[in-house]
Amino acid sequence: MTEQQSAVLLLEDGTVFNGVAIGKIGTTTGEIAFNTGMTGYQEVFTDPSYFGQILVMNSPHIGNYGVHEDEVESDGIKVAGMVIKKFSDGYSRPSGMKSLQDYMMDDSKVGIADVDTRALVRHIRNKGAMNAIISSDVLDVDQLKAKLKDVPSMAGLELSSKVATKEAYEVKPENPQYKVSLIDFGVKRNIVSCLVERGCHVKVFPLNSTIEDMNSFNPDGYMLSNGPGDPSAMPNSIKLVSDIVEQGKPVFGICLGHQILGLSQGLETEKMFNGHRGINHPIKNLKTGKGEITSQNHGFVIAKSSIDNNSAVEMTHVHLNDDTVAGIELVGKPVFSVQYHPEASAGPHDSRYLFDQFIDNMK
Repeated sequence: MTEQQSAVLLLEDGTVFNGVAIGKIGTTTGEIAFNTGMTGYQEVFTDPSYFGQILVMNSPHIGNYGVHEDEVESDGIKVAGMVIKKFSDGYSRPSGMKSLQDYMMDDSKVGIADVDTRALVRHIRNKGAMNAIISSDVLDVDQLKAKLKDVPSMAGLELSSKVATKEAYEVKPENPQYKVSLIDFGVKRNIVSCLVERGCHVKVFPLNSTIEDMNSFNPDGYMLSNGPGDPSAMPNSIKLVSDIVEQGKPVFGICLGHQILGLSQGLETEKMFNGHRGINHPIKNLKTGKGEITSQNHGFVIAKSSIDNNSAVEMTHVHLNDDTVAGIELVGKPVFSVQYHPEASAGPHDSRYLFDQFIDNMK
């Protein structure tokens, strides 16, 4: 970047941070959230679950290894905007394709750098999730406040339809052993890859698919993907998942898919004061007693109290930082789900065994 243009970050509570513009010159809005991961920024920015969110990166240096064609989780950057401390316009990785600045320009993404992200994250942690606006073309705070008033709350917002595939497509290995119908709420590519690696012929279905559509593939099991937004705003998807479960075949849900599975069984979800976003979240598997370090990205969670009153659902995993629900299974059925990302891209591979568990259920 030759000239550094000024930029402003305004939070819903009136807090202002000043910095310099990165990416495209313009204005963007969304719910502000922070990710504590120290690596994997490209996978994070391209994760469809972040759609509609302005993301603060805790790692102080972002952009320093550029971007790479193998490190994308979708067809482009999905975050609404980026807040970064030290932004690197150049990159030092020989296999890198381009700089993060060029990548942001290609996708018309707005961001702000030279922000005290530690102070900002402390502020969000204390005050909770809220909407925000970044602008590098309008610097007048009063004008930005007026624009921010029109931004809808994440609670009650359906966003999956903005990122899910519009057409069904298939991915398969050379010698497939199992067939999986995957409902796309905003799937990360690595979920499909983890299934294909294990011998699955995967057919990815659009959000508005019917149970008849998904059954036409004659699958051995069903995958419920991750995705953005409020699960309780998706009544059609909740009904679809209820119909899938009724059939008695194996089902595996991740993140939003896990929440929708819970809702389909009469559980409740709630918006968190602050979500879990990072690659070092500690989980305990209540069935084996083992700990896992996990990759997470969610702002909603299944309400623990609703499991206590439901004899058909068992909690299988718990988040050790705040005791929130991290996994469930249906009693007597080959149906389970987790709130975190076992495909972990980026992140640790502690939870990949869940894909093997799904395969065993299909066997």
